[in-house]
Amino acid sequence: MGNNINRKEYISKLLAYKDKDLIKVVSGLRRSGKSTLFELYRQTLLQMKVQTKQIVFLNFEDFELRKFLNDLDALYVHITSQLDLSKPCYVFLDEVQNVNEFERLVDGLFIKPNIDVYITGSNAFLLSGELATLLSGRYIEISILPFSFKEYLSARKINTSNRYLNYEALFFDYVNETSLPKGVDLREGGFDKIYEYLEAIYATIIEKDITQRHQINDKRAFSNITKFVASNIGNPLSPGNIAKILKQDGQRTHNTTVERYLEYLVASFIFYKVNRFDLKGKRQLATQEKYYLVDAGLLNILVGKERNTDRGHILENIVYLELLRRGNKIWTGTTRNNEVDFVCKTTTGNIEYYQVAWQMTSKSTVEREFGALEKIKDNYPKFLLTTDSFTQNRSGILHLNVFNWLLNTDEKQE
Repeated sequence: MGNNINRKEYISKLLAYKDKDLIKVVSGLRRSGKSTLFELYRQTLLQMKVQTKQIVFLNFEDFELRKFLNDLDALYVHITSQLDLSKPCYVFLDEVQNVNEFERLVDGLFIKPNIDVYITGSNAFLLSGELATLLSGRYIEISILPFSFKEYLSARKINTSNRYLNYEALFFDYVNETSLPKGVDLREGGFDKIYEYLEAIYATIIEKDITQRHQINDKRAFSNITKFVASNIGNPLSPGNIAKILKQDGQRTHNTTVERYLEYLVASFIFYKVNRFDLKGKRQLATQEKYYLVDAGLLNILVGKERNTDRGHILENIVYLELLRRGNKIWTGTTRNNEVDFVCKTTTGNIEYYQVAWQMTSKSTVEREFGALEKIKDNYPKFLLTTDSFTQNRSGILHLNVFNWLLNTDEKQE
């Protein structure tokens, strides 16, 4: 399993819902660690003295399971006959979207006494169709992301208590290589190995989860839209704008098509979409969303070696994913004459504001970045995250070193 760093946050979430009457749905990008998480969780159960007769573990990408993909009854018997149903049992169904009418299977197992069901899928549509209707209110979704900066360093066995680490250099490794768990194992083989790995994953997602599934014929338009969004991380985009720009490039793609392609990309967890929030009118706006990439390493595949996304936007992307990991709901804040990078609703229901910049290089940067937060006239916490080693708070805004923030080393000073 290679780099088995124990993903404690996710394991403890699963344990919190163990034996609760809910289906556990683990969603996230292909190869972001869903199967590994199930494996770690299974080991945890065995340590808790759960017997092997109480656990079934199936991955529906496995060749030998293909005979069950269209035979629900046989599959149901195959699963239940392996279990000792007089005790609590745990059934793990990996990449369950490959099973025809899997909703009925999941439901059938779920209603059987003593069966705790866990499923994964690499597509958000898994939860949008019949499954959601069938199981409404009876499932909990746990989204998994590739390694955080902290997990990445720990996978590389880097001791973060060393005061003199060059975080900036490590951060460039993290964003230029990949945050996908297996990518860390491939580092020894050099960058080409990582590049090939990312290329293969990306091809699989595009082929299996998107173009085949949604029968996309115009692959060139799809690929150009993907590249365009990847080159515009953190910039406000709208399907209409994208269609216009493609048209200048000699391609006629209707904006409803663009919109649909964006939906597929978000549903496959390649991009995450952030809506705008009107800070004055206190409502979500329906245009000019921003998109962030699940793994900065994919820029090498999508935009090519001459990736020109500036480091400020890449940093913003990493901060976005970290805010997501910490359970926030996230918007971009906007008023008529002001933009703030992130408005978050925390797990406890509080509001927090975040502004991200690479460095406070000039007086004008300082004014601009602090100014964006100072214009918001409420008393919610406001954070400015930059790579500066010396940070200076101003008018109640906490200026934090972003590497410390990512590693959670400076607990929020009240």
